[in-house]
Amino acid sequence: MKVLSVDTCLAASSIAVLDGDAVRATRSEPMTRGHQERVGVLARAAAAEAGVAFTQLDRIAVTVGPGSFTGLRVGLSFAKGLATALSIPCVGVNSLEALAASVDAPGFAAGVLDAKMGQVYLQVFDGGRALMAPDALEVGTAAARLAELYSGGPAVLVGSGASLLADVIPGAEIAPLDYADPVAIARLAADRPAPAHSPRPLYLRAPYAVAPAP
Repeated sequence: MKVLSVDTCLAASSIAVLDGDAVRATRSEPMTRGHQERVGVLARAAAAEAGVAFTQLDRIAVTVGPGSFTGLRVGLSFAKGLATALSIPCVGVNSLEALAASVDAPGFAAGVLDAKMGQVYLQVFDGGRALMAPDALEVGTAAARLAELYSGGPAVLVGSGASLLADVIPGAEIAPLDYADPVAIARLAADRPAPAHSPRPLYLRAPYAVAPAP
């Protein structure tokens, strides 16, 4: 299966091309804005390096959040548009799962993003199995949830908010990644059945901006 992954949720625009178990190409450019100007360029460059035409792709993978409201919509729009044009499935992957899968952690792993305003986005896994749904939590509540779910053994906390929970599990590895590995995103999507519908953005809290009162 040939998979192209797209990630613009966090602090980069990232692309990978996976052909079965082989990684054919990856591209990542750190950025916090301007994803819409680079994602298409990076996708074309990665496909050219991989020697894979868009028409040869079997699946598109895309991160759906949590993350930047604008960034995740850029990636979703690009991925869904490309998948529709090619008549192939588009598979959504949440960014917390993608972060946890970006490190070599066969056991306990938590994706943690700093959501600001005293909150984190958190999802916890053990052996790749989700122990909770992704959630937006106050830091203290997230610490209690993490401690409740941890059952011992090696552990890794991954993402921009990992250091905020570092004291919960003494000895845990802290991997403060700013964005997920696009290869991990492609592999997660390749292992899933084709979805029945297009991916939707995963918003764990409302946007800051509100419409003016009439």
